[in-house]
Amino acid sequence: MNITEVRVRKLSGEGKTRGVASIVIDNAFVVKDIRIVEGPKGLFISMPSRRSPDGEFRDVAYPITSEAREEIYAAIMRRFSEGNETQAIR
Repeated sequence: MNITEVRVRKLSGEGKTRGVASIVIDNAFVVKDIRIVEGPKGLFISMPSRRSPDGEFRDVAYPITSEAREEIYAAIMRRFSEGNETQAIR
């Protein structure tokens, strides 16, 4: 997996969401609406989800392996901390 672009939009205001990100994988596949959330143990990412008929939220796109999750997390948090909203990763 090669993350070729990361976009982050920082949010201010009340609530726990600190930003929203999107990633492009291999210049061919995009995942949007990845939330950057402030939790009790610090920042984490929340993959895009939808509410099911039973009221629970279910992720609609997510990494299958822990390595992929760590790579996505690192790329998004790096962009978030840099303050650059959009940048291709080379």
